[in-house]
Amino acid sequence: MAPAKGDVTKKGDPKAQALKAAKAVKSGPVFKKKAKKIRTSVTFHRPKTLKKERNPKYPRISAPPRNKLDHYQILKYPLTTESAMKKIEDNNTLVFIVDIRADKKKIKAAVKKMYDIQAKKVNTLIRPDGTKKAYVRLTPDYDALDVANKIGII
Repeated sequence: MAPAKGDVTKKGDPKAQALKAAKAVKSGPVFKKKAKKIRTSVTFHRPKTLKKERNPKYPRISAPPRNKLDHYQILKYPLTTESAMKKIEDNNTLVFIVDIRADKKKIKAAVKKMYDIQAKKVNTLIRPDGTKKAYVRLTPDYDALDVANKIGII
């Protein structure tokens, strides 16, 4: 089938081709060259790149970590020395040997759970032999002597 009279093919009309080229030159380049960025600092800072969120195909840890410090692990045993007995009678305070990793809040929670008593405050010290001693001061509504009898210290 022959082309229609009004149709101008690319190769057929050099004048139309020249006009098209002139128009393209006037409009500017199709792909503009990126201007060179001028560096104003002498130190080079690595550009910030996209940080994608981690989306692993499988978890790297197969089992969830087990709590190594439960209430039974925190309180090892109550002290029954003469000075500890004096604390029970005079200061309404129980003395325990506790795990070295236990902090005051954990000791307070362990005493509450194990013996159903409310601690007013907890003082701790690390003994020269490397064990931790905790002085658990009870609230006025609990008597340390009764609690000590219940535990079996006295």
